[in-house]
Amino acid sequence: MNTTIFKAESIAIKAWAEKRIVYLELTDGRIFGFPADRFRILSQASENQLKAVQIEVGGHALRWEELDEDLTVSGVVAGQFQLPLPRQAA
Repeated sequence: MNTTIFKAESIAIKAWAEKRIVYLELTDGRIFGFPADRFRILSQASENQLKAVQIEVGGHALRWEELDEDLTVSGVVAGQFQLPLPRQAA
């Protein structure tokens, strides 16, 4: 039996932030969201600063100009975060 494995490249066509979650719409139709607090610089950003996200490098990168922060789309989709999930109060 032959098996074909197709790995889609994660390319963003839209990005926005709501309630400290950054969302991406990808070219394959998926909507992906990640907590801003999983990244050092974004965890210190205000809600308005997070909303200023821009798509760069043909959909391969996210940019926050005021924060001087850049993330790769493929990295966040793969779960390559800088910080662990915050501990929940018991």
